[in-house]
Formats: sequence, C-alpha cells, structure tokens
Amino acid sequence: MRILFPAAPGYGLLLPVVPLAWAARAAGHEVLLATTAYVTKAAAESGLPTVDVFPARDVGADLLLGSKGQAPKTEEAGDGLPPGYWELAGAMRPFDLFTLAMTEGTIEAGRRFGADLVVYPSDHAAGMLAAAALGVPALEVGNRVSWSMRDEGVRASGAQNHRTGVIPDHSPLIAMLRERLGIGDREPDLVARIDPRPASLGGLTEDAEDREGGAPWWPMRYIPYNGGGLLPEWALHRPDRPRICLTLGTVIPLMSDGSKLRLLMQALGELDAEVILADHSTDVAALGELPANVRLPGYLPLSAFLGTCSLIVHHGGSGTTAAALHHGVPQLILPEGADNPLVAQRVVDCKAGLALPFADIELESVRELVRRLLDEPAFTEAARAVSAEMADQPSPASVIDRLVRGLGAR
Repeated sequence: MRILFPAAPGYGLLLPVVPLAWAARAAGHEVLLATTAYVTKAAAESGLPTVDVFPARDVGADLLLGSKGQAPKTEEAGDGLPPGYWELAGAMRPFDLFTLAMTEGTIEAGRRFGADLVVYPSDHAAGMLAAAALGVPALEVGNRVSWSMRDEGVRASGAQNHRTGVIPDHSPLIAMLRERLGIGDREPDLVARIDPRPASLGGLTEDAEDREGGAPWWPMRYIPYNGGGLLPEWALHRPDRPRICLTLGTVIPLMSDGSKLRLLMQALGELDAEVILADHSTDVAALGELPANVRLPGYLPLSAFLGTCSLIVHHGGSGTTAAALHHGVPQLILPEGADNPLVAQRVVDCKAGLALPFADIELESVRELVRRLLDEPAFTEAARAVSAEMADQPSPASVIDRLVRGLGAR
C-alpha cells in the first residue's frame, strides 16, 4: 500500500507524524511525507521520502515577515502566489496560510505518488482536502496532547480557532479551495480517527462509539520523535545533582530579544543543579556570561537525555510536553500563545507539573516553582504515573496493523 502523510510546516506539527509513518514503512508499505518550508530538511533527515508541496516560498519565513510588519501589503504582480497569500502572512494567520499554499501541491503529490491511503493530522486542512480530492480512504490523526477533535467546542467557532489552528469546514477559505480545485462537497472517506492522549489528559479509556460521519475513534501511544544526533557522553547517565532541561522551543527564540531566556538562566544558575540549554536558534553570545552550571550542547534531541533529567522548564509546546510525559519528568511550563495555555492546563490538572504565564516570568517566582518541583516528590510520582499510562496505549505499529485489517474488512 502507498500511504501519503501530509503535515503542516512546523516541527511540532510534522515530527509527531514521523513514528506512525515509520511504523507503516516498517510494516512494508511505501510512504511519502508531504510538507514544505524549513521542515522539509527535518522530514528528509527522518529517513523518510519527502516532497516539498509549495517550493515557491518559505511560508515560515513569510510568517516571520508578517510578525515584523514586513509582509507586502498587496500581491506582487506576476509572483504566481495564490490570491490572499500576503494578506494571510501579514495578518499572522498561519494555518489559513498553510492551507492556501499547500492544498493544491498536496493533492498533486498524492496523485503522482499513487496514494492508496492518506494519513493527515487533525490540524492540517490541506491534508483533509487532499484526502477528499483523491477519493481514497483516510486516517485522521491527532498530533497534540492538549486537545483533540473529540473535545467539545473545537469546531464550534465560526472562525479559525487560534489556539488549535483548526479551520472550520464551512470557512470561506475552505469553500474557495473546494470550488477552485474541483473538490465540491466531497469529504474524506475516514476509516478512523486517532486520539493520542492518555485518559488523564482527556484521551480514550476505551474505544469510543462511532461519531461524526461514522468514523470510530482509536487510541494510540504518543511516541516522541525529536530527530537524531551524536550524543555526548554525559547524556547517557543521570548526574549526582538534579539535571534541568531548559528550552523555549523553535519559534520563541526567533521572535524574542532573549531577555526572558537570560532571566531564566539567571534563576536556574543559582541552584545546585545542572542546566541543559536545549536551544540552537538563539545567539547565545548576545546573552552575556552564562552561569557556570549551564551546558550548551547545541542541537540535541530532547528524548536523548530527558530520561536523565529531574525537571524540564519550557514554553508549553505540545511535542516538548509529550516527550517529558513519555519520560516521566515533571514540568514547569511558561505558556504564551497558540495552544500552550491548553497544554499547561492539562499538565497542571494531572499534577505532573506547574505553570507560570510567560509574561509573568520573574527571578523569584521561577526559583520558587522550580524548588517545589524538585523538592516535592508528588510531581515526579504523577509524571511517572502518566508515563506508565502512555506506555499501556496501543503502539503506532499496532494502529497500522489495525488500519490494514480495517481496510481489508471493507
């Protein structure tokens, strides 16, 4: 079977799809990742065949232009971009922009590949439209630990949900693409939908009954994938004192002046702990002299050393949160935008960590919360309980097997 895996251009949007694609590949199926912009490199480095479905522009770079007010105000004559492209970039509407830019190329990639099945994330409308256009069976996969399409209200808004990125089916953008690309009112032929969250984060305790369009919900274990890398010796053992991972993800470092990161390192630098700064985007030299207890490994996959950490301090990215839960590590989450506050609330509710809004970061508040997380064993116990719960969920390999059996039964 030939399986197309479309995904939006963001590390946190693409990387969660990789373990399922690899499970399909290991089961003997041909797979193709369909994405664009800067994540095409990460996709290709995962060892999976990858196609850039919108090579005309780097939509990630254009969104950065939009955030700085530098996006062109009108379409440039003869640039060949879809009408409305620069308006969406300037308005900082990433998921609308991804859908506008990527849908046609994703459909074309699926046709050329000869896809027999489309596996698309819930937040990627281009994947949904491609599945409908190609007329082959599809699997919709949740790629977040903060929310699922099962959650009440995710599709309720008449406009894009800016915390989840979900674009309503009846939005003008979706309607325009359906008409322009000849999709009409066709919907994906869904075999099932996947909710990758453990029950303690809102996931399934058992298979749900058929919902929306008759497609059942299946549970699946969230397997963190952060890329590969050559590991330093220290990453393989737990130190004598607490090890704290500090990361603000890949987006915040590109859009901030580094002042919050500097403050966080100052707060952690006075603790009797080893601090690993997982950041390869920031110009660290501009932050001044670093505390003596801070390591700068450059790029290093989180999963390579999270198991040796006593705590992770981070921005609330869904992938980062899921990796920490997978390894049973307590978290201090500093949420700012997108679905980060939803992620933080999930972790607080299951007692596996604490949260402090990004805007409220101060030396003493950070130190106080970090000390609580390190000194009170209840947080570690709760994090390990969630980890054990995740380990009991069906693996991506078993989901692929179930999918193939389901298709055979059809």
